[in-house]
Amino acid sequence: MRLVLASASPRRAEILRGLGFSIDVHPAEVREDPLPDELPDVHVERLARLKAEVVSERFPDRWVLAGDTVVVHGGMILGKPKSAEDAVRMLVRLQGESHRVVSALALVRPAFEVGTGGARILSGVQDTTVHFQPFDRAVAEAYVRTGEPMDKAGAYGIQGRGATIVTRIEGDYTNVVGLPVSLLVRLLEGAGRPYRFDLRR
Repeated sequence: MRLVLASASPRRAEILRGLGFSIDVHPAEVREDPLPDELPDVHVERLARLKAEVVSERFPDRWVLAGDTVVVHGGMILGKPKSAEDAVRMLVRLQGESHRVVSALALVRPAFEVGTGGARILSGVQDTTVHFQPFDRAVAEAYVRTGEPMDKAGAYGIQGRGATIVTRIEGDYTNVVGLPVSLLVRLLEGAGRPYRFDLRR
């Protein structure tokens, strides 16, 4: 299966390639602001489905995968930081506490397969709890100067230097990176294309 990945995230692409998928990257350009009173789980699933639908209109005969990830702390959705100061603010808010990482995936079946039955688009949400060690503003500023936090929800990357401020996680590690593999496997199963270790078969 060759997937169209509706995301510019290099982490998502790396995970998919590590699973053996061939991918073409075609990011979706959509507004990612939460709607008024929108719950985090609803927000990420809506955006994942919207991104998948937008890109599938350009590639109707391809499998399309889209995703969205946010960090949730104290009921507030934290997306990607808008500036270095915004990233520092997020990190200082999260230090010494736990937060949720909520990711959604949406998988679109090719148009020619929809006629065989089943949903055209399948989606789901995964939730992981991450615990941060206590640290001060100087640590947050030093981390932000590395540039790593700037394109990541919650202003950190657990697969990079950000691992040094994490004490433990509860749930799927790949969810925190941005592409929950266990959810992807469930969606593929639901689409009638269960994952095989040899994807050429």
